[in-house]
Amino acid sequence: MAFALESAAAGKALVAVAVEQTQPTGFGRCRIQVIPNAEIGALRSFLLAHVEPGSTIHTDGLASYPGAAGTDYAHQRTSLKGSGNDAHEVLPGVHRVAALVKRWLLGTPQGSIGADHLQAYLNEFAFRLHRRGSLARGMLFYRLLQQAVARHPLSFRDLVANPQPMKAGQDRPVPPGVRRTAPSSLHVPTPSNPWRS
Repeated sequence: MAFALESAAAGKALVAVAVEQTQPTGFGRCRIQVIPNAEIGALRSFLLAHVEPGSTIHTDGLASYPGAAGTDYAHQRTSLKGSGNDAHEVLPGVHRVAALVKRWLLGTPQGSIGADHLQAYLNEFAFRLHRRGSLARGMLFYRLLQQAVARHPLSFRDLVANPQPMKAGQDRPVPPGVRRTAPSSLHVPTPSNPWRS
């Protein structure tokens, strides 16, 4: 398992990337998550959430990685300065995934993603990447369509993280008393989703 951080610059998010090494030249699943900082606590939370304890992780020379790995992971560290290699040679899968994410974000959404929605876009990218070699693309579409039909309708406010940014000192408008509803032909039983309460 290779693990690295994409560097943060002014106005950019710090993102942790973990990529499963399947062969010497190939890679498998990946996990991508926005993290608040590159300190031991944030990195350890990412590792525990996405990498099975007991795995071997390969990292660059960042000082926070040994503390984040602790005793739960076998840790192989390669200092980029000491090795004389470029970052993409030391952790090829991580840098390939990071480059693909950057290219995709600049292409499809044209780089206009707010911080509130960045994690959702990263999740979508990982979903698509994991199915890049799927032989049953029609089944994937069928399953997505099946889930879309089984869900109850979502309002715009439920869908977005921040539908209308409020200015300082501005009160929220009072919603109208009557809500629009779907026609009775579209009524479906609402699935039990305890995580949404």
